[in-house]
Amino acid sequence: MEFWLGAAFVDTPEFAGLAQAADRLGYATVAVSDHIFYTDYDADYPYSETGAPPYKPGTHWPDVWVTIGAMAAVTRRVRFATNVYIAPARDLFTVAKAVSTAAVLSSDRTILGLGVGWCKDEFLQTGQDFHTRGRRLDEMIPALRELWKGGTAEFHGEHYDYGPLSIAPVPDRPVPIYFGGDSDAALRRTARTGDGWIGNRFYSEEQLEDLLTRLEGFLAEHGRTLDDLKVIAPIRAMPSADLYRKWEARGVAGTMTAPWWLATPEEKAAHAGDPLALKIATMERFAEEVIAKM
Repeated sequence: MEFWLGAAFVDTPEFAGLAQAADRLGYATVAVSDHIFYTDYDADYPYSETGAPPYKPGTHWPDVWVTIGAMAAVTRRVRFATNVYIAPARDLFTVAKAVSTAAVLSSDRTILGLGVGWCKDEFLQTGQDFHTRGRRLDEMIPALRELWKGGTAEFHGEHYDYGPLSIAPVPDRPVPIYFGGDSDAALRRTARTGDGWIGNRFYSEEQLEDLLTRLEGFLAEHGRTLDDLKVIAPIRAMPSADLYRKWEARGVAGTMTAPWWLATPEEKAAHAGDPLALKIATMERFAEEVIAKM
């Protein structure tokens, strides 16, 4: 079982220290989240009963690729993922160069987690069509993979048409591509072209079983099984080695955790006024109580 550190809603200066702690403590991956700006959104946040997003105007959303580059520079082992990057809100070559550069600077420790996005406002401001975002993402995957092969590349599709041309640098190994989202469309996309799937919210065990069953059905349509991709599933239950062993046996390759969300009163008192120290202390406890026992 891989343990991913879910680093959403983290203040930007904390990322380097969290990455170093994750590197030292045995976490597999640090996952960073993506938003371009905050506004009075016209679109409803899909994971909220009220439609309001669970963050405020001052919540930090640093550029994911700059952040990954900074974390890669101070670590040696831990990987980095986006959970998730809304690639259809950007042009193809911005995505290609940013991901490729991060992969090279991190010595191939970068995972590209992708989603279609819910925030129409961001698409309007970046000049990308919101209504074709799913079809463009589907076409973007082979277009990106062709560019990252190195040398002269060309691609001719409905939404993307380029070449012959080349970009540099390119990674030594293919960048793993995971998808987020739990709609049927998202799971079908994962089954068709994904190297993995990342949950971007915590699922009850009943919800997770339903999701895995649906995903297995879509995978079977392409001659694949859960063994053919990595499922990273946040679980809404008290962390324990037994819990994670159970879901590992079911085909879940990893889970997401943010141990500071379960900080004890004693930990909060001991690190009052130092949020980074509090986060690292809870990461150390989780590593001792859970990761070490796996």
